[in-house]
Amino acid sequence: MASPRLPLGEKNLPDAPPLRRLIGPSFILLGLGLGSGEVILWPYFASNHGLGMVWAIIVGVTMQFFINMEVERYALIFGESIFVGFARMFRWLPVWFILSTFLGFGWPGIGLAGATLIAQAFGIGNVQLVGILLFLIIGCILSFGAVLYRTVERLQMILIGIGVPFIFLLTVYLVEHTDFITLAKGAVGVGEGFTFLPVGISLATFLGALAYAGAGGNLNLAQSCYIRDKGYGMGAYAHKITSLITGRHRQQTYSITGNTFPPTEANVRSFRNWWRAVNMEHFLIFWVLGLFTMLTLSLLAYATTYGMSGNAEGIGFVLNEAVAVGAATTPFLSLLFLIVMGVMLIATQLTVLDSTSRIMTENVLLLRRTPSANVSRMYYFILWLQILFGIAVFSAGFDQPRDLIVLGAVINAFTMFSYTGLLLFLNNRFLPAALRPHPVRSLILIATFLFFGVFCTLTVLSYI
Repeated sequence: MASPRLPLGEKNLPDAPPLRRLIGPSFILLGLGLGSGEVILWPYFASNHGLGMVWAIIVGVTMQFFINMEVERYALIFGESIFVGFARMFRWLPVWFILSTFLGFGWPGIGLAGATLIAQAFGIGNVQLVGILLFLIIGCILSFGAVLYRTVERLQMILIGIGVPFIFLLTVYLVEHTDFITLAKGAVGVGEGFTFLPVGISLATFLGALAYAGAGGNLNLAQSCYIRDKGYGMGAYAHKITSLITGRHRQQTYSITGNTFPPTEANVRSFRNWWRAVNMEHFLIFWVLGLFTMLTLSLLAYATTYGMSGNAEGIGFVLNEAVAVGAATTPFLSLLFLIVMGVMLIATQLTVLDSTSRIMTENVLLLRRTPSANVSRMYYFILWLQILFGIAVFSAGFDQPRDLIVLGAVINAFTMFSYTGLLLFLNNRFLPAALRPHPVRSLILIATFLFFGVFCTLTVLSYI
């Protein structure tokens, strides 16, 4: 699998540490989803169509769990990102990942949504100006953290630790017991006047919501970068991106290619220990906490805004939620709700910019066939290019964040369809037999591949 241009070293696999020391990467992936599917698209469906579609949240987050674990499998074994593995298979795949990442996440819809809520909370009329200032703040946070991974991980853990309990307590206080019954019915596809999907729903919006039932799009693949930087498995031998300003090794040049281990009995046994631990970490943080958060936000949106006017306009339903929260509690909680939602969206935009910059950095280097380079310098160059592009979009006067998010989400659904097939091929063809996916996991990925393929096809046909 290795080539002279993409070398692969060989070392023994380190022992797996206790589970408590593995917590981290899944918080980043959960944070990537909080500002898209969790805060905007699924609550938008709940406010307009009720809770009869929450079955798709369960399906979406489950599919992404198995996708992410196959991404983690590769990173554990090779100590490099999945993009290096794809480039080993097909020389020109980096072009696709650069384009699809930019097209899927280049438009700053999530950041604009967050700026909209922050501006509303503080009575600022110029949303675009707020968006510009927030993007500059994001750039500074990412540029001044000494070790990039630690900066992003700590930020997401803090914000999720504050935001999710606040939303849960608010939901418990505001919902009726009958709303929980409606939620349970929706989990099996029973809606109010429909089964599984309401008549007239936009397939593009639904497909986008499926893609965002978690991180979505190429961001799922960035999990391999975070696994490597956390030091999981063979990532223990990998270097990390450090700040050009405050990092200790600002001029460091290192390779984005990794190392693997010989499949000896001891190494295979160690891998299985790692595999059990990382599955548990991702299950608890990404699947359990992520599903809980999405269902809670959808339930809150249903309880406060279902049937109200104005929910179809932009993210008007979130503003309606804030009004309903204030009417049921106090104006202060209404203001706090807007701020928490806005900060969660901005934090997601920060992590999106970090992930997309990582993705495009690695693929630019792979396309140039120069895996040994000053990765930090390339990363920050691409990061600030994206920030400047976002500022240009804000300056041009865009003011419909939901439309931008849906557009990006549809593109990301198409990318998920394509790379699910690539993952299946890579992990079943190039890994030693003892390390390959269990047949059940392969079948789940095949089902995911077909699922996204069908809905992508239906979405295209709906526009023809």
